[in-house]
Amino acid sequence: MFEPGNPFLDLLGARRTGWRDGFAQFEVDIVPALLNRQGVLHGGVIATLLDAACGYAGLYAPDQAQPLHGLTLSLTCSFLDRGKGERIAARGWIERRGGGIYFSRGELWVDERILVATAQGTFKYTRPA
Repeated sequence: MFEPGNPFLDLLGARRTGWRDGFAQFEVDIVPALLNRQGVLHGGVIATLLDAACGYAGLYAPDQAQPLHGLTLSLTCSFLDRGKGERIAARGWIERRGGGIYFSRGELWVDERILVATAQGTFKYTRPA
């Protein structure tokens, strides 16, 4: 469903629906297994998708280029609304790159109408394991 090396995102049903230099987008259908006991999207799912979108925004490489890898140094999420709906979309944008580190920001929307959370992250480029 996703790509090799991302089993957790695959488990969540994440689909990468946009990816270019400085931008990444992931979508997930909201299913009962992703809800908390209040019946809304679990905060861990929200944070995971924001981490993926913000992280992948800095990892785009053209088809023939060597794949880029990175890890999260810090991620701050602000939860703004309840995650109740059919589908979520997490989008990440690069704010700045330099010295092997990059900074990103992200937004997570439910059904393209409710901004549920925002994030800011710091990421480090790494070599493949």
